[in-house]
Amino acid sequence: MNAPAQAGVATVKLLINGKMVESKSTEWRPIVNPATQEVLAQVPFATKAEVDAAMAAAAEAFKTWKNTPIGARIRIMLRLQALIRNNMERVVAVLTAEQGKTLADAQGDVFRGLEVVEHACSIGTLQQGEFSENVAAMVDTYTLRQPIGVCAGITPFNFPAMIPLWMFPMAIVFGNTFVLKPSEQDPLSTMLLVELVLEAGIPPGVLNVVHGGKEVVDAICTHPDIKAISFVGSTAVGTHVYNLGSQHGKRVQSMMSTKNHAVVLPDAHKEQTLNALVGAGFGAAGQRCMATSVSVFVGESRDWLPELVEKAKTPKVNAGTVPGTDVGPVFSKAAKERILGLIEAGVQDGAKLLLDGRGVKVSGYKSGNFIGPTVFAGVKTNMRVYTQEIFSPVLCVLELDTLDEAITLVNANPIGNGVGVFTQSGAAARKFQSEIDVGQVGINIPIPVPVPYFSFTGSRGPKLGDLGPYGKQVV
Repeated sequence: MNAPAQAGVATVKLLINGKMVESKSTEWRPIVNPATQEVLAQVPFATKAEVDAAMAAAAEAFKTWKNTPIGARIRIMLRLQALIRNNMERVVAVLTAEQGKTLADAQGDVFRGLEVVEHACSIGTLQQGEFSENVAAMVDTYTLRQPIGVCAGITPFNFPAMIPLWMFPMAIVFGNTFVLKPSEQDPLSTMLLVELVLEAGIPPGVLNVVHGGKEVVDAICTHPDIKAISFVGSTAVGTHVYNLGSQHGKRVQSMMSTKNHAVVLPDAHKEQTLNALVGAGFGAAGQRCMATSVSVFVGESRDWLPELVEKAKTPKVNAGTVPGTDVGPVFSKAAKERILGLIEAGVQDGAKLLLDGRGVKVSGYKSGNFIGPTVFAGVKTNMRVYTQEIFSPVLCVLELDTLDEAITLVNANPIGNGVGVFTQSGAAARKFQSEIDVGQVGINIPIPVPVPYFSFTGSRGPKLGDLGPYGKQVV
């Protein structure tokens, strides 16, 4: 709930034209530790004048930044990657406090973003054009890769380091300028990274940061200076961003909700497969866009279900800062209430609740938003636990007789973000890879997230827009 700023509580700054600016907004939102409910800081919902100032700074900076030599841009990225490495522990600590994920998950969050910064250092080859001689009589044709102008990014709460780092480093190293709107729910670790960008020597106005909700999002989608928008988040908001931005002439890509399946064949390596399902289903409290939330047991592999449930009891639920924690709290009280409602809906719809994580107790953190690993069996495709994205440590299990049935089931789901198949058969893996209609396919791995120099994509529901620069992972 938004309210005036509270005295004595730290405030999150805006970044406008190279300076950290205290917002003059009358609307502020608390940033709350999910494990303790402690208010860590308060974030402003930027005013129209502040958003306009950020846009103007980016537009003005583009006039000179676009002509900055490639080598100079690369050296800023080289300094940035070194600064991120040197400040990794500090960023991780803040990320865990505001988002709730374990220290190990938080480190992975930062590291996957760091990989994109490292990839940005290879811009010298990525920005090369093309040339063909004599395409007609004495006519040559060539292409130039040129920056397009002011770009914008709208990022979600679940990866406050990785996803901003997937966006602005590649945009600015190509010669564009950037306006970033981090999640208003946990922007502290994002702003730490922004401070490192300033320390790396980025010129004023090349990167700007505004905070806020729908009004700021709509301003980004409609502002005449914005040429391209990248979004990661819910389907409802992502569809709105895509439609509104496209109507105003922007290039827009939206990565949205997910429902990832793992298909388990009877010849799979049982121990490896079950461990992978537990890690992919419950790690980061299930709040990953590439989490495996549905397991499809084919044929005799359904006999492994009792062992899956026993393994699902082993992850340690606790605050993310506690050593050895496997599952931290879900992000907010509102998220917890929504998840509890969907678990109850699963029971009402007739799914078998084999492991119930609703009553988990965490000593010393009575106010935390904790939900333990939860397993449903007997799930049908018309049940709410299957049709809705739960975004929690809840794993739904379906049982089928054949691989063909499993492929048909996955392809019929409106969301085709990622999928995995577990098998020791090369023929089965090849068939699955060929016939499945999902953006990213893992063979004997549960979360097929590619490295930065490969594409990150999706089929049907989870993605609107193109693949970004040259079809690579950057979003």
